Amino acid sequence: MNLLWSLFLVFSRVALFSWGGGPASMGLMQRESVNMGWVTTEEFADALALGNALPGPIAPQVSAYIGYKMAGTWGAVSAVSGTILPSTVLMMVMVIFFFGIKDSPNVAAMLKAVRPIIVGLLLWTTYVMAASVFNVSKLGWGNGLTQNWDKVIIAIVAFALLTLTEINPVWLVIVGAILGFFVYR
Repeated sequence: MNLLWSLFLVFSRVALFSWGGGPASMGLMQRESVNMGWVTTEEFADALALGNALPGPIAPQVSAYIGYKMAGTWGAVSAVSGTILPSTVLMMVMVIFFFGIKDSPNVAAMLKAVRPIIVGLLLWTTYVMAASVFNVSKLGWGNGLTQNWDKVIIAIVAFALLTLTEINPVWLVIVGAILGFFVYR
């Protein structure tokens, strides 16, 4: 029971202190779950990849993965509940009050400063995941990128397609899964 409560509390904390939605919460979720010893950076990257391959919001999917790994079905339920319940209740309360203050210069000023922090959180998450994907801890950045040149090309092509076209990211994940099945097994 203690582990279930810990899962709920940690994912509640992630949900309540993450600004910018599910993708922005991934940096904090990764830090918390790795620091707790629940997953490694590589396992978190796997959870994130799996969550991105599925429809729906990423935060509950990744928390379900971690919760299930730690305590089975009830661990997944506890982690997802922690991810969803506190922020949903807070959002319901905030929506009621937000429409009364949304045009406030103070609120606009706070949001103006928080938005670039969210960009920083997403960049940090990308950096940590890239270090894991390219095995930087063992190889260093130069050798990691050189020895994993194929993965670098996949990342660049995915980024280019998402930036320059209207392609749905789901198709990239599906093509990546098919490519992985035939090339990396």
